Amino acid sequence: MPIKKIIAIGSAKGGVGKSSITALLALSLSKHKKVGILDADIYGPNQNILFNLDSKNNIVNKKIMPAEKKGIKIISMGNILNYDDAAIWRGPMLSGAIKKLINDTVWDNLDYLLIDMPPGTGDAYLTVFKELIIDEFILITTPNKLAISDTQKTITMLRKLNINILGFIFNNIFNVKNFDNSFFLSNKIDHLGTYEFDKNILDLNLDFNCLITNKISKIIMSDV
Repeated sequence: MPIKKIIAIGSAKGGVGKSSITALLALSLSKHKKVGILDADIYGPNQNILFNLDSKNNIVNKKIMPAEKKGIKIISMGNILNYDDAAIWRGPMLSGAIKKLINDTVWDNLDYLLIDMPPGTGDAYLTVFKELIIDEFILITTPNKLAISDTQKTITMLRKLNINILGFIFNNIFNVKNFDNSFFLSNKIDHLGTYEFDKNILDLNLDFNCLITNKISKIIMSDV
């Protein structure tokens, strides 16, 4: 797979903004680099919604051609299943679907592939980490204790699997003051940046020039 760097973005906690931040980072990085997004959330794909992709992927010689928006190549189960369909699948079918998206997609040459990970720490993570060499993982969290608790589970899993953690992003959607990041400091995890609530992010304005995202993108690109 001709991809220079693969970065997974996630948290065991759902609803912390993984998909929106993945999309924002892709939009920022794509100004300078060739970027793709793999939406690995089979049960609740979001990238097709965020990028307003409403057509099915073309299949050429049994290979999946990713959709393209704003110069970003995107593959999501949301463009393979019908929009309202639910993937009511057991673990082996979930893993099989992820493998197909990984191995049958024609990415061409990419500088970065960003993986929008689902919540949890189960089959989807194990499949992605087995099929791909993940260069770095970015943690996403909100300020509440549930998100922090689930982040600890994510960190434990990543360290057991020897996945390098680039840092964490604080998604401060409730504009909480004086966020205590001692948990991350004690775990020696760098703070990459903080998002405050913004209507341009709420429903993702694809033309939004997000300054904090640009800052984080520079950190990502400086690590090459």
